[in-house]
Amino acid sequence: MYYDKYRYTVLMDEIDINAVKEYLLGLQHHICSSIEGLDDKQDFNEDRWQHEQGGGGLSRVLSNGHIFEQAGINFSHVLGASLPGSATAQRPELAGYGFQAIGVSLVMHPHNPYVPTTHMNVRFFLAEKQGREPQWWFGGGFDLTPYYGFDEDAEHWHQQAYDACKDFGDNVYPRYKKWCDEYFYLKHRQEQRGIGGLFFDDLNEWGFIRCFDFMRSVGDHFLPAYLPIVERRKDTSYIKKQRDFQLYRRGRYVEFNLIYDRGTLFGLQSGGRTESILMSLPPQVRWQYNWQPQPGTEEANLYEKFLKPREWLKG
Repeated sequence: MYYDKYRYTVLMDEIDINAVKEYLLGLQHHICSSIEGLDDKQDFNEDRWQHEQGGGGLSRVLSNGHIFEQAGINFSHVLGASLPGSATAQRPELAGYGFQAIGVSLVMHPHNPYVPTTHMNVRFFLAEKQGREPQWWFGGGFDLTPYYGFDEDAEHWHQQAYDACKDFGDNVYPRYKKWCDEYFYLKHRQEQRGIGGLFFDDLNEWGFIRCFDFMRSVGDHFLPAYLPIVERRKDTSYIKKQRDFQLYRRGRYVEFNLIYDRGTLFGLQSGGRTESILMSLPPQVRWQYNWQPQPGTEEANLYEKFLKPREWLKG
């Protein structure tokens, strides 16, 4: 596994934010290098930025590549005097705490409609207030948004999600798979964003070291989950009708990110860098009033089979 190159030494349950930072910067570099090796047309442009309350980040964006219309991989380590409302909505007792938030977040939007869009995020929060015990937690996950569904792709994706969780308890994959299905749901559309994957937040019950191990396992399983699907679908021929459907479905991605996504809301509410936060949005998108798929088509199959929570693993 990738993380074996980045071992760390800490006392039991000692918070080591530098170890988290080292891992996440390494993860960003590793993913960017792998994507550049696959997409042989463009490299990532780097953009370093500072956060006005402290810290900053490194945004890396590939645009108009051979495979990816846009791929963005952000590292950020930001500090603030008070957690924003998006962070305290689930934990109101932390209102008024100062914070450090450190993470890697990525979104990849391919040219080819048969290659799915994907999102991954792994993050760590440390909340501190004078006279109180520091509070910390990990969060993140990865999910897949296909435009045209294939059983073998969905099964492979969820097998990697399962493998990321298997050393941490029998209930971890089903719990975080279910959380992902519930989280990436567009309530106003009554529809899933994609086929899910993993989503977790507020993770601290295992102690720092084991929770950090789990976050790393999720981060390290992303490329083995996604790249084989890209390789399998990247040369599939398509026509304008299929490209138009991809652009239409990207509208759902925009709607979710701007209405529901916790990371987007946290970044904007905490004074984060807008360009980096909205890097997740696709470069091209379209809406069409009251569009409905024709029965029996590949497009209808996406809605009927793939945009419904289901168990993808056999046995």
